[in-house]
Amino acid sequence: MKVFENLDALLPWVGKEIAVSDWVLIDQARINAFADATGDHQWIHVDAERAAQGPFGTTIAHGFLTLSLLPLFLQEAMHIEQVGMSINYGLNKVRFTAPVPVDSRLRTRLSLVSCDPIDNHGKQIVMQALFEREGSDKPVCVAETLTLRYPA
Repeated sequence: MKVFENLDALLPWVGKEIAVSDWVLIDQARINAFADATGDHQWIHVDAERAAQGPFGTTIAHGFLTLSLLPLFLQEAMHIEQVGMSINYGLNKVRFTAPVPVDSRLRTRLSLVSCDPIDNHGKQIVMQALFEREGSDKPVCVAETLTLRYPA
């Protein structure tokens, strides 16, 4: 885990990769739980028998399941000390670039795009998250995440 002393310690990292998360297993139980939580029970995600005959030969994770792992990946990959509050401000440029077959392992590489001052001594932080599948050269998702962070 990459630890930053405070928000200003991010500034030299603009334009650079700042952290890489641990690997997370995407098993069928996780896919099914996501389907139950969202109501998206499309066969390509939850019907192993039918999916075996489909284009990927197995079930695949929902794109939004992959994206929903971003808070976990951020928490595992980096920590900014002296931050009292973080607010998810949104996403830019989200693309699901490759399928995630069941039992894949994913992680994300985080690069700092910008770190700009906002009210109350905070920073608006924009990071690119590149989601990787173990054993694949192609990312499975690329997104820009925006957070507002305020000092303690």
